[in-house]
Amino acid sequence: MFQDPNVIYYIFAILVAALSFAFAVYLYFNVKKYPSTNERIAQVGKLIQQGARAFMKKEYRVLLRFCAVAAILILVFLPSPIWQRTSFSELATENLAMAIAYVFGAFLSAMAGKIGIKVATIANMKAAEAAKTGIKPAFMVGFRGGAVMGMAVVGSSLLGVALVFWLSGNASVLLGFSFGASSLALFAKAGGGIFTKTADISADLVGKVELGIPEDDPRNPAVIADNVGDNVGDVAGMGADLFDSNVASFTAALVIATTLAASVRAASEAIVFVYAGLGLLASIIGVATARIGKHGNPTRALNSSTYVTTGIFAVLTAIATFVFTSMPQYTLPNGGNWRIWGASVSGLLIGVIIGITTDYFTDDSKKPVHMVAKASKSGPAFTILSGMSYGFISTLPAMIGIAASALIAYKLCYPIGGSGEYAMFGISMAAVGMLSIVGMIISNDAYGPIVDNARGLAEMGNLGDEVLEITDELDSAGNTVKAVTKGFAIAAAGLTVISLLGAFMSEVNDAIVKGGLAIEKLTGFDIMNPTVFFGILIGAAIPAVFSAMLMLGVDRNAQRMVAEIHRQFKEIVGLKEGKAGVEPEYDKCIEIATDGALKELIPAGLVAILATLAVGFIGGVHAIGGFLLGNIVSGLLLAMFMSNSGGLWDNAKKYVESGHEGGKGSDTHKAAVVGDTVGDPFKDTAGPSLNTQITVVSLVSSLMSTLFLTLHIFN
Repeated sequence: MFQDPNVIYYIFAILVAALSFAFAVYLYFNVKKYPSTNERIAQVGKLIQQGARAFMKKEYRVLLRFCAVAAILILVFLPSPIWQRTSFSELATENLAMAIAYVFGAFLSAMAGKIGIKVATIANMKAAEAAKTGIKPAFMVGFRGGAVMGMAVVGSSLLGVALVFWLSGNASVLLGFSFGASSLALFAKAGGGIFTKTADISADLVGKVELGIPEDDPRNPAVIADNVGDNVGDVAGMGADLFDSNVASFTAALVIATTLAASVRAASEAIVFVYAGLGLLASIIGVATARIGKHGNPTRALNSSTYVTTGIFAVLTAIATFVFTSMPQYTLPNGGNWRIWGASVSGLLIGVIIGITTDYFTDDSKKPVHMVAKASKSGPAFTILSGMSYGFISTLPAMIGIAASALIAYKLCYPIGGSGEYAMFGISMAAVGMLSIVGMIISNDAYGPIVDNARGLAEMGNLGDEVLEITDELDSAGNTVKAVTKGFAIAAAGLTVISLLGAFMSEVNDAIVKGGLAIEKLTGFDIMNPTVFFGILIGAAIPAVFSAMLMLGVDRNAQRMVAEIHRQFKEIVGLKEGKAGVEPEYDKCIEIATDGALKELIPAGLVAILATLAVGFIGGVHAIGGFLLGNIVSGLLLAMFMSNSGGLWDNAKKYVESGHEGGKGSDTHKAAVVGDTVGDPFKDTAGPSLNTQITVVSLVSSLMSTLFLTLHIFN
């Protein structure tokens, strides 16, 4: 194991991961030291903690059963059926190793969500009370609370990849690790998204639209479930999602690196680990130096931290590239080191540009949000029409950005040599580059639900209008930055799955060589081939079906919760009037959201996985190539559209609530709330889950490549 020439780089990655864990512990205790003395906030905060823990416990119990079945199937069938193994050594190093790696990936993904929940449900209370002394301390609590998860998630992903690759020395086993992370993330994001939007929609429709009471009014039976949902959906779910994306980008790059010429393979693998480690280091520095003034702008502070981290990564990797070029064994032909650096930095810069364009379409200070708010004066139909239109328009710059990044990386790295392998490696490094600052991205993203909860706690704790103004400003920044980070995550997923398509081709070609099959190696997919075209059409339809199933789950669940809210307002005497000592039955709504989410989370994910298997066994590897192409393009388009239009509707509602176009309680406000109700499952359930869906089907395709190659009906 220690004979590997890259052992120093594995150790470097592990040490940076350890540093991120140490920094996360420091941030955790820094957040905990802030005072919390308000009894009402402590009481409500405890209810949120208990609700989140109860849901996570039940969800992980369901997912444990799924993972156990999946691990057994992997042991029996992957990478080759167990009955084809000729020795225990061969079985242990491949099938058993892949099954263990799968379980390890699922475990780390689950832990990422668990850590996020633990910190977020403490930071929300601390941020609410910190707002009494100003925007600066409240911002720092929210941001540092989010950064705990950011550091833990990225540290875990880097540690896991480094350990699995170092110990196994097998990139195919790494695919098992990545599939474990992705499959758990798929169901965690779907389940958390269904929970949070069930509660959010129900609370808004009955509270704001029907009764005209404030968003976080403690009389509303769904208000605690709504705050629980922010944590299980936007914290735990998004943490698992970005853990999965990060692992998948490393995996794709390393799988492709192992197919390169022996003379450059070690150098290419070393570059992946060094760049990944430096990206995490840049995020640590970025988080540590993040600041806001006494009267600062939280949106500007969050965005500035992202830009600083981007610059640090570019400089650190340039220095590392210069060092590599001075070491003959790590110098790639035709200026390859600098070409790969260029591909990585171009991926990162285009990710930032995509974030900026997303900001334009979702920020409440920009024209699209104002136009949707204005359209709401004419009724909810116009809110929906205008929001959908801007959402569709917003997909173009993002899709151009993903396409440009892939093209730039491909063209930059093609001259390194080979017959396209280096070009695909360049695309995978663009994905690694785009996700290099994911520690900062997760910190920004988790900040959003923390300050959203803080706003609700401030209202329920009667901290006064001045505190509510501060928490509203923090919450607005969180909504804008959440939309930006979702756009960033979707773009990164796009590049990752393009490189996973390259990894799929590499796995197929490796199986052809190892099996001594008289089949031409894959060099691409001809869309005029009817088998490929068959796959494209099926693949393009799956994201739409997957999204519909998740949103129908929210629909069914929300209807049950609305009925429960109506029952409580009708049957609990004095609840609607807010009489002293009269409390709603919060646990009933939490129970409805939990049971409904657990019932709905498995079917949509299974449809995506089973469709992949069906296409592969019907049409073989060529049909799967088409399936992945269709799934990637359709999935990215729908994910970007739903994320942006949902964020736009949310901020249009908040723009009206701040006093524009008639303000709170007006018909315009009611129309904007309807738009936000439609946007909620778009942006927080289906949209972000699509990132993971396209990653999962790509990984399933690579894992099953040998079986698809040898067992199919048509070709």
